[in-house]
Amino acid sequence: MTTLQPPAAVARRPDRPPKRDRRSWTGWGFIGPFAVVFAFVFLAPIAYSIYLSLFRDKLIGGTSFVGLDNYKQALRDDQFWSSLERVSLFLLIQVPIMLGIALLVALALDSGRLYGRNFFRISIFLPYAVPAVVATLMWGFMYGTRFGLVGDINSAFDVTLPDPLSANLVLASIGNIVTWEFVGYNMLIFYSALRVIPNSLYEAAEIDGAGQIRMISAIKLPAIRGALVIATIFSIIGSFQLFNEPSILRPLARNAITTDYTPNYYTYSLSFNGQQHNYSAAVAIIMGLITMVIAYVVQLRGMRKGA
Repeated sequence: MTTLQPPAAVARRPDRPPKRDRRSWTGWGFIGPFAVVFAFVFLAPIAYSIYLSLFRDKLIGGTSFVGLDNYKQALRDDQFWSSLERVSLFLLIQVPIMLGIALLVALALDSGRLYGRNFFRISIFLPYAVPAVVATLMWGFMYGTRFGLVGDINSAFDVTLPDPLSANLVLASIGNIVTWEFVGYNMLIFYSALRVIPNSLYEAAEIDGAGQIRMISAIKLPAIRGALVIATIFSIIGSFQLFNEPSILRPLARNAITTDYTPNYYTYSLSFNGQQHNYSAAVAIIMGLITMVIAYVVQLRGMRKGA
């Protein structure tokens, strides 16, 4: 009886590692230019600012390493904290008013009941196209009590209107300029979010007998929650970066606007007027961290409510 023998095992060549797919490099080719620009324009200045903040120029001995001493000095600086309190007050009052106006305008445009909707949309957005410097100069001359619109009203009607550039009102005057500039920008964000809401939701609400107020509270506002969060974060960042308006208005209101009126203006004054580059870098880093933390908290709360 013969038995079948298994065929001899054929020697197999070891598997070669697969060649790297060339297509995997395609994505890096697209993002490569952006990554290089991002590193040089964004990451490199931050790294250099952190490096500067760890040193201090001395009259004797030149530049020396001081570690975190600049940060400790900033945390004890009354001028820094007063400027931070000022922009925080600005944020708490101006941002809700600006976003509220922008939301109301966006809802009115989206309702379809506003005659000349395209005209109003362009008119409200147009101030955003005006450069901030031009807008501030325009409003600054309008605020003038001796040469501007306020002064002309006082002369024409023999009245004495409050000085918008006085120490008590200049922050509100700056808030008015910023609101005039950015209502249209935020309106466009809200209006764009409203336009993508499916019409089937409105049709179902009409069948259930819901009115306009009910549609706004139950459909429109929840649907644009993400846009509201984004606009709020942008407004918070813009408030902490307030610089153009006070710096341009200062020649018109020197007694009301000081060089430490806002943190950004204070940082600029320390660096370019006081030649304290290392200390100004530390103040800028602290403000960046404060802004980042507050914006992140707002984002987390917005996402949690939207869940």
